[in-house]
Formats: sequence, structure tokens, C-alpha cells
Amino acid sequence: DTSPNSPNISINKINQSNADISIIPHMFGIPIDFNKLEKTIAIEDCCQALGAKIKGKLVGLQSKIGIFSFYATKLMTTGGQGGMLISKEKKIIEEVRNFLDCDAMRNNQQKFNFKMTDMQAAIGRVQLKKLPKFLARRQEIFSMYKNANIELVDIPEKDTLDIFPVRYRAIMKTKEPNKIVNHLNLHGIKAMIPMEGWIDESNFPNAFKLTKKYVSLPIYPTLDNRDVKKIISVINEVSN
Repeated sequence: DTSPNSPNISINKINQSNADISIIPHMFGIPIDFNKLEKTIAIEDCCQALGAKIKGKLVGLQSKIGIFSFYATKLMTTGGQGGMLISKEKKIIEEVRNFLDCDAMRNNQQKFNFKMTDMQAAIGRVQLKKLPKFLARRQEIFSMYKNANIELVDIPEKDTLDIFPVRYRAIMKTKEPNKIVNHLNLHGIKAMIPMEGWIDESNFPNAFKLTKKYVSLPIYPTLDNRDVKKIISVINEVSN
């Protein structure tokens, strides 16, 4: 389950679970510190947080393995499906490469043939060069929402020196999420309630509560300022 007032998983819950392996995501681009994590082998899920930092260190380097997604809806893309795995342990990287690429090796090790295409690599290289601009534009839009007094999910004020988020999502806090979403849709603006519909309240009570007060607002980099101002105006209509 998440922590009571955070979209991120509860480290205390993981420690209490005695899990052998844990996949720990940085939800909505807000990084989570692994410092208090005990025993479990962690896979750091950075699919929504490429470029985020913890105490000056880029996410993906807090555990043995970091994973990233380059799907079309993520912070950058390789033209649809795709992703990346990183590790400081060379043996892990070699095992993963052998698993993904049969490469005519003659042994009985189980393998697949999931080679990255040249086209995906070309798209990814161009996108990677643009990533700093993508992240900066997302931050600008996030700041426009905050400056308009829209309450957003963000890192606590006390953590601003240690935690550097990226703005994968702009999550608005509201007591009437459905009303906000429906009113935005009437004006041709697509918004959604994240995680709605599949959270089991009995097993994940904290996460379930968050689905009752969160709305994900548009924040993709191609939004211009006029678009953002329209979104803010429509939200103000229904909030007032």
C-alpha cells in the first residue's frame, strides 16, 4: 500500500512484509528515498521519474537494478514500446543481455530474441537530446498550475534540498474529482482519476482513499501557455 498521504509505496509496509524482492516505483515523478529499506532486494522502478534525483543522485542507482520505460506516454519515447535496465553490477547486465538476445549462442540457457530495432534507437537518441527541454517545459506547466492556487501533489517542503522530482504528472487534490473531470471533458480537456477502478480497498486502503481526491491534469510538453490558462480557467469555474 502507499503511505497515508503520498502516492508512493510505504517503505515501512515493505519492511514489515518480509518480501524477498520488491519493485518500488517513483510515482508521478516524485522520487522515494530507499535509505530506510531493509533486507529486501529492490528493483527501482523509474518509469515515471527519468531525471529525478535523491540527494544529488539520479534515480535508478539506489538499488541493484533500475528500470525505465520509453513507452509513448512516458517522459521520452523510442517510438512506442521500449525501455531500459541499468545496474552497477556487470554480471547482472550480462545475464540480462544473454536472456534478451539469443545471438546464436549454443547452450541450453533459456533465451528470447528481443532486439531493439535501429528505428527505435534512432528515435530514442533524438528524444534523449530533447529530454532536458521536455522536463523543463513540464516544470513550467506545473508551476503555472501552482501559481494559480491549484493544490497539487508535491514533495514536502522539508525535503526540497534532498529530493528533486520531475513532473510526469500534475496531480490535483480535490474533494470532487469526478466533478472536475466531467467539467473539463465538457470543454474538450481530457483529465482522469489515476488508479481508479482497480484498487482493492481491503488490501490497499491508503491508495484507495487517494483515488477519491486526485485528478491528473494535462502536463505534456506540447501544451502552450494558452492551453494551460484555459485549463486553469475551467477548473476555476467548477471550483467556484
